[in-house]
Amino acid sequence: MTRLHLQPERHLVSRIGWLRAAVLGANDGIVSTASLIIGVAAAAAKPADILVAGAAGLVAGAMSMAAGEYVSVSSQSDTEEADLARERAELAGNSDAEVNELAGIYVKRGVDPATADTVARQLMAKDALGAHAHDELGISEMTTARPIQAAFTSAATFTAGAALPLGIVILVPGHLLVPVEAIASLLFLALLGSVGARAGGAPVWAATVRVTFWGALAMALTAGIGKMVGTVV
Repeated sequence: MTRLHLQPERHLVSRIGWLRAAVLGANDGIVSTASLIIGVAAAAAKPADILVAGAAGLVAGAMSMAAGEYVSVSSQSDTEEADLARERAELAGNSDAEVNELAGIYVKRGVDPATADTVARQLMAKDALGAHAHDELGISEMTTARPIQAAFTSAATFTAGAALPLGIVILVPGHLLVPVEAIASLLFLALLGSVGARAGGAPVWAATVRVTFWGALAMALTAGIGKMVGTVV
């Protein structure tokens, strides 16, 4: 007798809600704080001024990330809710048309019309709105918008990321600060790219190079601007 063994699967897409916010927050924390520190240091500022600027950047950046993520993801959530409300009204008004619409989606995927109609009716008998949300609107439990989660994740990871280059200011002498800050921050970014890629199941090398390149560009530009401002002033 053949036995069917059901093994639960863990898909990486279930992490997309918090992983995107976490990687974005940590990356922005490292890049923006390191760039700010390097720019201020390149302008020949005093170590105390550099530390104050970095700390202020950490607090302001964390709050900005939290607010930005909350507003952005809330907009996505509002759009999802509006679509669900519209779909709910359509189901109440003409359920037969909605059956045909759902069956048509399955036919386009390769299911024969008779089977598609049967499947559509069975799914709608159990959860009509859920079936249309998943197969018509592309809204699922794993990918649905979660504003609070995104906001807290971004703020926390920004703070963690920003603390790394800020710690360099405390530990490294002023005359070595710019080169050490740049090198250490690029290493932090490379590590972040690698960890983020592994958590999301993406190619590690490509993610590491991408994150490091843009971080290096940001730090180089702010260093140049800080140098010019420091020279003028």
